[in-house]
Amino acid sequence: MSAIAFAIPGDIDLPTGGYAFDRRLLAEWREMGIEARHLALPGSFPFPTEAHLAQTGHAILSQPWDDTLLIDGLAYGAFPEGIAAGLAGRVVALVHHPLGLETGLAPETAQMLVARETAALRYARAVVTPSPAMKRLLAADFGVEEARITVAQPGVDPAPRATGGPNDGPLQLLAVGSVVPRKGYHVLVEALASLCDRNWHLTIVGATDRAPETMRALAGQIADAGLQDRILLAGAVDDTTLAAAYDRTDLFVMPSLFEGYGMVLTEALARGLPIVCTTGGAAAETAPDDVALKVPPGDAGALATALAILIDAPDRRRAQADAAWAAAATLPRWRDTAAIVAGVCLPGLGRKVG
Repeated sequence: MSAIAFAIPGDIDLPTGGYAFDRRLLAEWREMGIEARHLALPGSFPFPTEAHLAQTGHAILSQPWDDTLLIDGLAYGAFPEGIAAGLAGRVVALVHHPLGLETGLAPETAQMLVARETAALRYARAVVTPSPAMKRLLAADFGVEEARITVAQPGVDPAPRATGGPNDGPLQLLAVGSVVPRKGYHVLVEALASLCDRNWHLTIVGATDRAPETMRALAGQIADAGLQDRILLAGAVDDTTLAAAYDRTDLFVMPSLFEGYGMVLTEALARGLPIVCTTGGAAAETAPDDVALKVPPGDAGALATALAILIDAPDRRRAQADAAWAAAATLPRWRDTAAIVAGVCLPGLGRKVG
């Protein structure tokens, strides 16, 4: 096996954690001198049309036989079993989080996706996933042998420590992630609506066009609570603007219902920010206990209590911020992540990149 063909559905430039992971692997491999190419697949996954399945099959089968097929789980998990079986032994599956566990799916759709992904994963030579929690889930619920699963935690770029908001202004809260049901922003707004007597301002950075109904409902919820002047839906932003948002933040919040890893948590750690987050999926393990107050996903009351504790206790915020800044030094770098995935895809390079 001489090269990696990295098959990714849709627009790789979209501002999501999964696509950011994929982009950085490709960039790091270029710098490492590892031959890898981006194989673009149609954007209709995980619900591909028959025409797009045929297009995908043609694209994949046109790759050199001795190359490793690294296929993003957004596509591979949706492959019909017949296609996955035809690629048996050639595929390394990259599973950010299982498709059937996405929030908001109809029960029958979720069941279909779980069954399809379970079947497809049987034929993968290896599986790469971002967290130990996801490894355990794939082994327990999707029947993947642990020996076939490798954890490659997302890397983090070094960043300056956040300076926070003005001392005479509201406490600056930040949440980062697309406005989709799984991110749980409706729970966050409900929690903050009960804390109107505190002086805070929330900025939500993330694409607002991926789930239009969710976005409309969230905007309506904010208006009904009279919080239009205290909650900013900033939309998707470039890297410079996002870095500035992190810098002026006092407290990072992640109300997500489920995460395969939670890259925004380590990005907040890298800036020395105290955190309030849920325990949904891998999030409970991604943020250290001395950095974050953690609450059950979907529990607005518990989230409000945790936010109130840190809004009201500047000394505790500072202690958690110091712990976050210390933890930042231990975070993996993207080169480490890329080396792990390359070692799985091209076992002969293990000694060279390990």
